[in-house]
Amino acid sequence: MDRLDFNVFLAKLTEGKSINETEFCFADDPEETSRWLGCIVGKDMPYWVGGCDIPAGAVFRTAQELADAPVFGGRSLRERWDTVRIRSIMGISPDEWAKMFLHP
Repeated sequence: MDRLDFNVFLAKLTEGKSINETEFCFADDPEETSRWLGCIVGKDMPYWVGGCDIPAGAVFRTAQELADAPVFGGRSLRERWDTVRIRSIMGISPDEWAKMFLHP
């Protein structure tokens, strides 16, 4: 599994409990560049993304802001979701993550 329903993903990201350190790429990127996002609970701007249009990455107050920021080739994660391929979540495969956090 390298895909996840956007609404499920956004709900888990909003919870901030089980989705930190998510590595992904875009299927339409011939270089398959690794990109990262996550949430560090307790910070003023807990949501973060790396490997985007902003060289040092970006931080956001909410998961919605992260999802809607046009920082991936001038488009948002929400807009590009159909091409997102998840490589790992919290350092484990998407399949293992789903067994632990979606279907325990």
